Amino acid sequence: MIYDSQSSSDNNKPANLKAALLKQTGNAGDMKKNLVIEDIPVPEITDNQVLINIKFASLNHRDLWIAKGAYSKIRLPVVLGSDGAGIIHSKGSKVTSFEIGDEVIMNPGFNWGDNENYQSKDFKILGMPDNGTLAEYVAVNKSYVYKKPVHLDLMQSSAIPLTGITAYCALFKKLKLSRNDTLLITGIGGGVSTFALVYALSLGVTVFVTSSSDDKIQKAISLGAKGGVNYTNENWDKEMIELSGNKINTVIDGAGSDTFLKCIDIINYGGRIVCYGATNGNVINFPMARLFWKQLKIFGSTMGPPGDFSEMMKFINDHKVIPVIDKVFKLEDISKAFERMNETKAVWEDSN
Repeated sequence: MIYDSQSSSDNNKPANLKAALLKQTGNAGDMKKNLVIEDIPVPEITDNQVLINIKFASLNHRDLWIAKGAYSKIRLPVVLGSDGAGIIHSKGSKVTSFEIGDEVIMNPGFNWGDNENYQSKDFKILGMPDNGTLAEYVAVNKSYVYKKPVHLDLMQSSAIPLTGITAYCALFKKLKLSRNDTLLITGIGGGVSTFALVYALSLGVTVFVTSSSDDKIQKAISLGAKGGVNYTNENWDKEMIELSGNKINTVIDGAGSDTFLKCIDIINYGGRIVCYGATNGNVINFPMARLFWKQLKIFGSTMGPPGDFSEMMKFINDHKVIPVIDKVFKLEDISKAFERMNETKAVWEDSN
């Protein structure tokens, strides 16, 4: 889900910027009242920061959950948005690795900490509590800024950061995915699941998918997935076992609940499962016997450290990964973008 900020490209820093300011939380149907387009001051940058003129930003379900009030420690008012791509408008005196005019994206995960295996207590994500990318300008420390991939434009690049790093770490740091694996991706069409698909296909991995939409399954197949099943069917797990020839040995899941339980039935002995979310809720009556008898490995994953973000950018450049784009909105129509995401129409119904 992408929006075009229509931001200014002149060299004179304005006093104010236009931003989608979240002033209150509530139902998705009230987004016009909750999200207000206002002028706010352009942030001042420190010696180690750059001021980025945002050209495109991408929505995540995190933004939607915050807007609904279903997120912890919400501070209002705030400019949402973790993902974005733009042009460096100005830079601090200690910034030497970038020039004014460079086209860049940002790693939205700040203060990861010293341990690469998990985030520190000071970890935070751009767009809450700090003002994010649903605005014409954002100030970011130089250490979180990367030049956009050469083969991508700014619109495509803006879709990478949060979902891109989440999928990358889940697949390659936790699952240790290789081309010899057979991967199941649940809930295809979401941001992370879509990146998981394009990453896996770029390595030649055999991929199967699930979705509640037959159209999204067909889109995944057109991109290279081997096949898929509709999880609204009661026995979709049995359908998947038959469709895959009982060869699935890796799973990436963001749903939890009964979906996760069925994945345990589907996966082969010695299989690996990574979970990056639980949109359908917690798992009830977890089958411990199947866990140890099938010798399964289960991982949790949330975004990733700066070193992994750098690895992801190299992977995207080396494999010429192209993000899947859903629909473009103007900044003044940002409430419609949130409503579309809430209706689960994104990512692929209008993709090109």
